[in-house]
Amino acid sequence: MQTGLYAGRNNKVSPKHSEATESDSQWLPDANTLLPFSTSGRPKSSIDEHPIPKLMDAAETEFRKKLGGQSKTLKAAVTEYKKRYNRNPPKGFDEWWDFAQEHDVKMVDEYDGLVKDLAPFWELSGEELRRRTLQVGELPSIDVVRLRGGKSSAVTLHEDFEDSEGGARASGFRAMLEKFQNTLPDMDFPINAKAEGRVLVPWEHRNYPNMTLQDSSAGIEEMLGGPFEPDWQDEGNVWEAWRRTCVPTSAARRLFSSLRNSFSNQINNYLSASRSGPGSDFNFVPTTAATTLDFCSKPYAHYTQGHFFSDWRTIPALYPVFSPAKAQGFMDIRIPSHYYYGSTKRYTYGWDAVNLELKAVDDMDVPWEKKVDKVFWRGATTGGGSHPPGFSAQYQRHRFLRMASDTSAANRTITFADPPSSDNYISVPVPVSQLNEEIMDTAFVKAVSSESYPGGLEALMESHRFGDSVPLGEHWSYKYLIDLDGMGYSGRFMSFLASDSVPVKTTVYEEFYSDWIQPWVHFIPLSSAYNEIYNIHSFFSGATYSTLRAANSTQMHLPARRRRSISGDRRLRRIARAGKQWKQTMGRTIDMEVYVYRLCLEWARLWADDRDSMTFSL
Repeated sequence: MQTGLYAGRNNKVSPKHSEATESDSQWLPDANTLLPFSTSGRPKSSIDEHPIPKLMDAAETEFRKKLGGQSKTLKAAVTEYKKRYNRNPPKGFDEWWDFAQEHDVKMVDEYDGLVKDLAPFWELSGEELRRRTLQVGELPSIDVVRLRGGKSSAVTLHEDFEDSEGGARASGFRAMLEKFQNTLPDMDFPINAKAEGRVLVPWEHRNYPNMTLQDSSAGIEEMLGGPFEPDWQDEGNVWEAWRRTCVPTSAARRLFSSLRNSFSNQINNYLSASRSGPGSDFNFVPTTAATTLDFCSKPYAHYTQGHFFSDWRTIPALYPVFSPAKAQGFMDIRIPSHYYYGSTKRYTYGWDAVNLELKAVDDMDVPWEKKVDKVFWRGATTGGGSHPPGFSAQYQRHRFLRMASDTSAANRTITFADPPSSDNYISVPVPVSQLNEEIMDTAFVKAVSSESYPGGLEALMESHRFGDSVPLGEHWSYKYLIDLDGMGYSGRFMSFLASDSVPVKTTVYEEFYSDWIQPWVHFIPLSSAYNEIYNIHSFFSGATYSTLRAANSTQMHLPARRRRSISGDRRLRRIARAGKQWKQTMGRTIDMEVYVYRLCLEWARLWADDRDSMTFSL
């Protein structure tokens, strides 16, 4: 097994690396040192046009069109609603509109995701929905936000089960509706106490209702086919439950059921495979994998995502559960994360934990010109559950950290502008060990459930960089901030957007804001394989010294500041500014409240027996 940079218990990476020196003396050989590879006569490939500017320009055009097309009047908003969803808006839509206008909300029409989340529940009567709401609220790790007489409360109905995370998300959701709760009718919201998704309904039960019980009056045990246990124990796992949501003819459904880890003892081979092939490091995605990675047709890909190995049992029937995020196949209803809404020192940009106040500029942020041109990440070895154990080596965080810790002789193909800020791009193979030393500052800071890692703690620390914990503000010293999924969605994304750095986000989750934000405008999307991260850096920040040396470029004799791509850096800063502006104008706490308000109106209509009486028309 390969070793990582600064790997081992006694060789931790420092919490902050300085930028490469002007002379780059660490890479210049003395007269008695042979270069590890030849630079003479090295073949160079070229491209006519770099795809990143096109992706950025197309994304900006799409976002401007969406933003400019938002309704300006209540009449226009009602017309747009009827056009999109073929029905009238819910009762109270006019009050919601006034609330949104009062707070200068930019996105007033973009609620397709919310409507999609609620669509399956139109098939249930109001009575049936209310009954299922009460039943699911009594399950372990489900809390309930209850509205009665215009006042809300967060309650736990399952008193026999203690949950370390219980109540936090429910309390956050309750706070989000406090400003308008007196305008709402009585209703309940079952809130997921966990970050992981909870509802997975088999394909047959969704498409052939006669195959499953539709009347829940006999109780939830009858609906689920027996008592509900909070964790899987030895009775299945998330992947086996998830793949049943796929169409029966899909590859995932045709699989012979197995828990064998096909990646065991093949960690290095898998990583090498991800680098193989010409140009494999030069594929840039237009968006994150949340909507593009199809696990039904590519079931082998599920080994690379930790949410398929969660310990928490999923619910195999259509029950309403409100969760902070959802991956493909799950039928949870999205709500804003309590991490985004509240202020904490771990998740909030600009939070002064001493004076308990939120500042526009974080005390630890630095001007763009002083930010380090490196990719930064710190976090724990979470990323999924441990059921069954032995799969964590392929979870999203482990894969990225192992790639960024690689000290092997393997090459990455790097494409860069020569000379800088030109349209002349050349490609050369460069040792990944040197690239990681030059541009990566990533490390685990805490080993969680190390016993589930193949080889245990020793193997975990041997293959990944480890370092000391750092405050959230340490991130702002770097231009590139990697945003990786953990047990579920990443709770730090909003803070990354609020900073003057650039989030580079890879995720399989969609959240409440997914209709409002634009990849390549407000953040850089990264594929679930991560291969392109080195070429993302080379486009925006210019070639590193090892890349120039591999190409035998005359640029390698220039100081670092003159080798940077001026146009690339300007484009990168444009993304940083756009992300910050988005957070200040569309990712505010008031925008989250407006989203919840709209959700409450839709939910109130579904909750009612006479849904026609719960509509709004001019």
